[in-house]
Amino acid sequence: MDVCILIPTLNEEKTIGDVIDGFKRLGFNNIVVIDGGSTDKTREIAKERGAKVLIQSGKGKGRALKEAFEIIDNDVVVIIDGDGTYLPEDCYKLINEIEKGADHVIGNRLSNFEKGAFTKLNLIGNKILNFIFRVTYGVDLYDILSGYRALTKSVYKSIELRKTGFEVETELTVESLSKGFKVVEVPINYRKRVGKTKLRPFRDGIKIMLSIYELLKRYSPGRYFYFLGAILTLVGLLLGIYVTLEWFKGISHFLLAVLTTLLIILGLQILILGIMCDLIFRSNLQIRRDLKIIEDEIKKLQSK
Repeated sequence: MDVCILIPTLNEEKTIGDVIDGFKRLGFNNIVVIDGGSTDKTREIAKERGAKVLIQSGKGKGRALKEAFEIIDNDVVVIIDGDGTYLPEDCYKLINEIEKGADHVIGNRLSNFEKGAFTKLNLIGNKILNFIFRVTYGVDLYDILSGYRALTKSVYKSIELRKTGFEVETELTVESLSKGFKVVEVPINYRKRVGKTKLRPFRDGIKIMLSIYELLKRYSPGRYFYFLGAILTLVGLLLGIYVTLEWFKGISHFLLAVLTTLLIILGLQILILGIMCDLIFRSNLQIRRDLKIIEDEIKKLQSK
């Protein structure tokens, strides 16, 4: 396979050389480092080790990946962080799944991580966010925040990235799912990071959690409206119970009763809108999947 190793970096001079050397030893020579404005010797070391170095125009990992995807034109791109937490050797696990028919492969760090690789807070936060994702999207994925991935050309050329920070991994996953691509996970190793992490647990955790809900519009608009409609309806019902109990006591809340009615009606209307959106979206998704199957069959025939 024509594979490109893509490494987004920001001040990784202590580890970038070892990461590049690791892939070189495995026979991967097409290595691209896209740098987000490092102030250390990350770019110089990357060039010395034989990698092609690009400098992104904006800030953030999401911006880096978006710009890199526009330039790269290989059959498969393997994305890996430059902080030395991932093993180059594990890329074979990801590529093997691509060869078996997957479109987007995620390396699951939580299956085998070194002691100290996660703080207790980060580990708990990861598990909570992944649980929320599984429940919300109804897919069996356990590490959507992993930075080790393999994408086929059809995936990375078609997805639309708008997030700039650590939410980009979630967006990559949702975009692939929403466009009908096959997303799978494989267990990988995860090592303790050298130096300080750039992750801010509370702030970035909240951003990721909000993104999980916001991105639901792309994956399943119906579910997005279901949550909103259910909340409004529930609030309306609770207020209705309160107004009714107060009425039995001889206390009337006319304005609150009007608000209760409006909330329930609005909530039910949004739920109905969600059902309609879900039906339309699922039909479109099935059409996309059928078209992809036809495209794959045509490619097979052409190759013969």
